[in-house]
Amino acid sequence: MDASVVANYTAHLDDKHRLTLRGAKYTYYQVKEYENGCIILEPRELVAPKEISKNTLAMMDESIRNYKTGNVSAPIDLMGF
Repeated sequence: MDASVVANYTAHLDDKHRLTLRGAKYTYYQVKEYENGCIILEPRELVAPKEISKNTLAMMDESIRNYKTGNVSAPIDLMGF
């Protein structure tokens, strides 16, 4: 099944050799340029999926340190659930 064309326009490089995409839906794209002149743009996110950020890991480490030193809140009664 072929994908349908949703935009078709001529673009050009500016004086600084930049190309502008009209109505771009993503901030970053992976560019693949082939010998035959074809260029493929694939949207990219700069955060690897399923990866825990350094900030989150640091917060988890701090929580464990607090737990081990007894710096915790009172127990929560979950019997109502």
